[in-house]
Parts: sequence; structure tokens; C-alpha cells
Amino acid sequence: QVQLVESGGGLVQPGGSLRLSCAASGSIFSGSAMGWYRQAPGKQRELVAAITNGVITKYADSVKGRFTLSRDSARKTMYLQMNSLKPEDTAIYYCHAKISQVNYWGQGTQVTVSS
Repeated sequence: QVQLVESGGGLVQPGGSLRLSCAASGSIFSGSAMGWYRQAPGKQRELVAAITNGVITKYADSVKGRFTLSRDSARKTMYLQMNSLKPEDTAIYYCHAKISQVNYWGQGTQVTVSS
């Protein structure tokens, strides 16, 4: 069983920064596929960034150059550093892991970018 717990969301002004954390427990390994998704009101959930086997495999075009995914395998924690935030980044951000073809999700953390 895998559990994912996000933290670090909040309210920030445009141009500001936030760092999200995803603490994992259970059968998570350094090579496990993990990622960050987000869902804005009235929109579908979308992939923000993903990592597999220690290699970052995907950044959404809308966040390239502003967001950075990283992972501390020893602490089983994944991070999303978000800089130069824009109002359109407002969404609930979810941590995701895929282990043995099973999808696991965290409860989500709200990020609101507004002046």
C-alpha cells in the first residue's frame, strides 16, 4: 500500500514562489514513477511534471522554465518548486505515483495565485 501526503500550498501573489512537498510511505522505490498533476476549477486534471527511474520525463509547456521537480529518495519525498507564479497556475495540485500498474493519489493541496 502506498500513501501520499502533499503540503506547501497556499495563497501567493503573482510572481511569487511556493514549494510543494509530497511525502510518500509504503512501497515507493527510487525508480518508481511519480509526478505532479493539477486541476483548476472547471478544467480537467493535467500533468505538470513527472519523474521515472530518477529521470525527469515531462514538464508541461505552461510551466517549463518556472517549475522544477525534484526528489529525495532517502526521505521518500518529492518536491515541486514553483517560481514566477501566474494566476493561471491556480489549482489543486496532486501528487501521483504509479506502482505495479496501480495509480495512487494524494488528497491535493490548494495553490492560489492572486493579488
